[in-house]
Amino acid sequence: MTTSSNLGSPIKVSVETFYVEGQSEPEQDKYVFAYSITIKNHSLCSAKLLSRYWLITDANGKEVEVQGEGVVGETPTIAPGESYKYTSGAVLDTPVGTMQGYYTMRNEFGTEFEAPIDVFRLARPNILH
Repeated sequence: MTTSSNLGSPIKVSVETFYVEGQSEPEQDKYVFAYSITIKNHSLCSAKLLSRYWLITDANGKEVEVQGEGVVGETPTIAPGESYKYTSGAVLDTPVGTMQGYYTMRNEFGTEFEAPIDVFRLARPNILH
């Protein structure tokens, strides 16, 4: 599944999700998902990704907040017109869930801002029609 977000933001985030069957254990209520994020800078100045915030919700309504510096151990600076891509993962107790959040960014003039990440679904294949 691929989604795009952030109408009106100079930073556009697109997401592609994957169910990782080989690492999942449904009988143990362990569902592993990977997601690839592409962050595109549509502004006229560079932007450095400082931190991330995620709200992960499973089908039972259980919410987990994740926040921290950078992404996958990096705090990339994205030049105007350039993109940064990374892949990470999440483990849920249910075969369906959602993620949403934002990146805290700083432009080359020192102004910090949030780049929103619209809600996207994590779902085991063939579970939803």
